[in-house]
Amino acid sequence: MTPTRRLYHDDSALRRFEAVVQAVTAHDGKPAIVLEATAFYPEAGGQLGDHGTLGGVEVIDTQELESGAIVHVLAADPGLAAGATATGEIDWARRRQHMAQHTGQHLLSGALLDRGNAPTVSARLGETALTIDVARDKIPEAELAAAEALANDLIDDDLAVRAWFPDAGELAQIKLRRDPKVAADIRVVAIGDFDYSPCGGTHCSRTSQLAAVRITGAERYKGMTRVTFTAARRGRAALFAHDHVLRALGQQFSCAPTDVPAAIDKLRKDGEATRAEITALRGRLADAIIATLPGTGPVIAAIPADADLLRSIGGKLVTAGRDALLCAPDDTGAAVVLFRAQGSTVDCGALWKQLAARLGGRGGGRADRAEGRLAGPVGDWPALVASCAPA
Repeated sequence: MTPTRRLYHDDSALRRFEAVVQAVTAHDGKPAIVLEATAFYPEAGGQLGDHGTLGGVEVIDTQELESGAIVHVLAADPGLAAGATATGEIDWARRRQHMAQHTGQHLLSGALLDRGNAPTVSARLGETALTIDVARDKIPEAELAAAEALANDLIDDDLAVRAWFPDAGELAQIKLRRDPKVAADIRVVAIGDFDYSPCGGTHCSRTSQLAAVRITGAERYKGMTRVTFTAARRGRAALFAHDHVLRALGQQFSCAPTDVPAAIDKLRKDGEATRAEITALRGRLADAIIATLPGTGPVIAAIPADADLLRSIGGKLVTAGRDALLCAPDDTGAAVVLFRAQGSTVDCGALWKQLAARLGGRGGGRADRAEGRLAGPVGDWPALVASCAPA
């Protein structure tokens, strides 16, 4: 098949067009059409393919073949034959976002190079994330912020975005941000005088159409840095969602949205203080319970307590040089703590295995310490421990 003439190169804003069907085929088991000319952009250069309708049938994917022909993958057979004229219509909301995020990527790539000395290696403009991989292992937050600020200043400047095929003489005079991936028919996208890049994608006509660019994350990736960003409608959607969450939190804390971080910090500090107080009270309660236990030797006891209190009691007994073989029974079984004091020969792990084999349960441990929960009633706990203790 011959290469498809790309109408989007002449006009990225073209939404509706007519073209002659070159071939009726299939792609990945689905009906597909190849046109002599198309305004549908095929997936390439990190940009997703266009959706829309062709002959009244939904276009669910757009791909380019090695021949340069563009395949329109359809949801159903449109009933068109080679030589027929088909009407295509672009999903404009999708295309407009793709244009904005692709232009935003060029703008941010230029800004990362200018402010962070971080040349772009690749970019992916996906359905859920927009990423730029740059050839620098780690970029300081201050340089990322400077790159973001520069990109947004250029958006505010409402720079013109131009795409064209310069001749060899003109191309030689242009300082491209990166080398072209093709040797002929090199298309250049210029953002004012700030950035010149070889690119076959669709783009906005002015930087102001981006509204804003926001870096949302940066992480090390294969010896480089992967920068995640957002722009245009996607950026607004994220901003509005975050604003909704922040306002809801403000209502919960009875404060202004901007005061939510301080309210959360206070809540965190209050929580830490409360946990410290609970720990202290648990220790005092453990001391009080220990005072009621026999004064010497191993402690084998069923104690009404939760698992944390049981551990606290066990820890204090071991510190005092006493084995702690404890359980906390309830209606559905029992929490068990088996702690061995220094110099003791009790094998807590082996004892737990015997108990679990007898009553069922989940847990485990080592010779000096084991924990778990038994699934059945323990009855007479000291007798049960004695019957399960390894010989």
